[in-house]
Amino acid sequence: MAMAQKIRTQKLPAEVTGEELYTIFGKYGAIRQIRVGTTQETRGTAFVVYEDIFDAKNAYDHLNGYNVHNRYLVILYYQATKAYRNMNTEKARQKLEEIKERYGLSGDLEKEKDRLLTTPRRE
Repeated sequence: MAMAQKIRTQKLPAEVTGEELYTIFGKYGAIRQIRVGTTQETRGTAFVVYEDIFDAKNAYDHLNGYNVHNRYLVILYYQATKAYRNMNTEKARQKLEEIKERYGLSGDLEKEKDRLLTTPRRE
């Protein structure tokens, strides 16, 4: 299984806060970000992003099955490919085309970047 700096926590109790998670997960390394799920679909989950991959592994090794408010945490390495599998790419492609049209961009983004970032010289 490939490791990552980002881990996903499941089975969180509803009353757990981001501050509590920071206290629990911060013992294992520097944390870049914690995101606690608040919607119906994401409630009970959180993402913890560590600065270092080894800190994420250390937290995974120590906290999987850890008891928080009488619930046992399930810790998983985050796998982006699973998240993108369900993504509607056609809808995203249409939105991208709308944005390109709105800002007058062509298909060649490298050419557009050069056009937009170069400033004319004053003489």
